[in-house]
Amino acid sequence: MPSIRAIHPGRHPFPFLLYGEWALVAIALLSEISPSILPRGEVSIVAIASILSFGAIGLWLPTRPLALKLVHVGLQFGLFVLAARTSAIELRLFPLLQIVLVLRSCLLFELWGRLAVTGVTFALFLGMTQTRLYELGRAFPVRRSGRIAAQIIGIRLNLALMFLLVVVFLLLLMNALLSERKRREELRQANRKLRKSAAKIEQLAMNQERTRIARELHDSLGHSLTGLNIQLEGALKLWDANPEQARAFVSQAKVMGSTALQETRQAVATLRQPSQAQQGLADAIAPLLEQLQQTTGVTPDVLVDCPPLPESLKLTTYRIVQEALTNVCKYAQASSVSIAIQSAADALHITVRDDGIGFRPEDNATGFGLRGIQERAAAEGGRVQLATAPGEGCTLRVYLPLPLDT
Repeated sequence: MPSIRAIHPGRHPFPFLLYGEWALVAIALLSEISPSILPRGEVSIVAIASILSFGAIGLWLPTRPLALKLVHVGLQFGLFVLAARTSAIELRLFPLLQIVLVLRSCLLFELWGRLAVTGVTFALFLGMTQTRLYELGRAFPVRRSGRIAAQIIGIRLNLALMFLLVVVFLLLLMNALLSERKRREELRQANRKLRKSAAKIEQLAMNQERTRIARELHDSLGHSLTGLNIQLEGALKLWDANPEQARAFVSQAKVMGSTALQETRQAVATLRQPSQAQQGLADAIAPLLEQLQQTTGVTPDVLVDCPPLPESLKLTTYRIVQEALTNVCKYAQASSVSIAIQSAADALHITVRDDGIGFRPEDNATGFGLRGIQERAAAEGGRVQLATAPGEGCTLRVYLPLPLDT
């Protein structure tokens, strides 16, 4: 069973309309108890109670289910007709209450429901106007005069046209207000989703960066520390039996410790590296080339020939080159390295080639360097090609699509 939802003063979408309704109901109530130039009877308690009930029922407007909304509107029609029938001035029109009824229907129903309630209200107004003018016409002694009949018809038409224009204006105004409110709510929802998406993207980027750093620590620092531990254990075992061999183990452990320290500093430098947003791609990869030269003694051949890249694509290119050169430093034992970053047609071509020892790609089951390159390329919609074999060096080619406005 659907739950009941309602509009009340605390959560009214348009508080100024609620105040306007109260003002119109108050005017209708004053018109019932105030003196009148028309013949009238005693003040009707039933009419006053009906007007007050009509105003009070607007403090709670159900928005669902449909049956409850129909009952609510039917009750409003009943109270309005009862007030008109029992008024001190017989068959008072109460057009202000009918206007309030149209305004409330706009909050309860969609467009077709609003049109139906407005149509019924207008038809009721026409019927009551016809009946009231007929009663007034009977009160004139010259009621059969053609001139008087024409004037009554003119009054009826003018009243009908005026009321029609008022309710149509109110209907259009409410539709515009509700449409604007719906657009604002949709915009608020879209902004909320956008903030959630931005937070998820930020979290994903942080996770990817953590994964990359963890991969580098695992493949470099972890390997060095493992070897260092093995050398120190061997030195301890041979310290008394074979001091010379133990000294050799300690010397090798010192070299591994220095290597581990250098790799730790490199990882920290990567974490603290400033944004490359205001650097060109060639300037951004220059520190990577310097590190390669300091580590291996190899001066790479570099060619960078591409237009300015979007920040995300430039960062991806930088990371791919960084991963490739890290693998060259750790495994390749190369005497020459070449790097080419070129744009051709609608793609960016990245090529890193070395003449090192090579490897069998199917044997690369534990390292994450190549996997990281593939993941970065796939995130940009690109692809990776690897050509290598033992003793034949390694050639890495990455193709990244360029945006149309690059």
